[in-house]
Amino acid sequence: MLRGLLLDFYGTVVEDDDDIMAAIAGRVAASAAGPVTGAEVGAAWGREYEAVASGPWFRTLRECASQSLATVMGEVGCPGDAAALCVPQFTHWRSPPLRPGTREFLSRLDVPVCVVSDVDRADLEAATALHGLTFTAVVTSEDVGAYKPDRAMFTRALDALGLGPDEVMHVGDSFGADVRGAHAAGIRAAWVNRRGRVAPDGTPVAYEVTDLAGLAALLRPR
Repeated sequence: MLRGLLLDFYGTVVEDDDDIMAAIAGRVAASAAGPVTGAEVGAAWGREYEAVASGPWFRTLRECASQSLATVMGEVGCPGDAAALCVPQFTHWRSPPLRPGTREFLSRLDVPVCVVSDVDRADLEAATALHGLTFTAVVTSEDVGAYKPDRAMFTRALDALGLGPDEVMHVGDSFGADVRGAHAAGIRAAWVNRRGRVAPDGTPVAYEVTDLAGLAALLRPR
């Protein structure tokens, strides 16, 4: 029986920052010392981003973004201030548009909900306040000192709801961070697969939908 829900936020409840990151990567490529494409810069930034986030010392997501971009800028010979280039990304984190079906989905829920997000708490709180969204609990990586798919993120969320892993479902758009992370913590997962990607492995998925409206249709109305 479903007694609670764990919910990713960016890319699931609100729009992600993929287009903004691509635009930033394009600006870096345009100012690089040698020939490099925005896609190549973006891929390198993504790899370095993950390396910084999974490093031995915890850094906030803002720090991960700017430090990883600074490394890539150095590699391609792009002058400038990485933190300044990341401002549009940081602004998006505080004021992202809602994804389709979000309000309908939330209105149908009759169980407690804990948001589980990698984004820094102040940015997440600004985004929820902007849209007037309230949740039973919120767990951020800044609170835990780790990023999804680290089990500690999901354990903290379960503790916040006072529920066990077999009593909840986690909903998120990242197969690695959300689906695999939840599965490793013994939690079933619903994958918001916006782009029709093929699941990279055999990790079980309770539901696969393109947006929350699709998942809302599977839930009984209040």
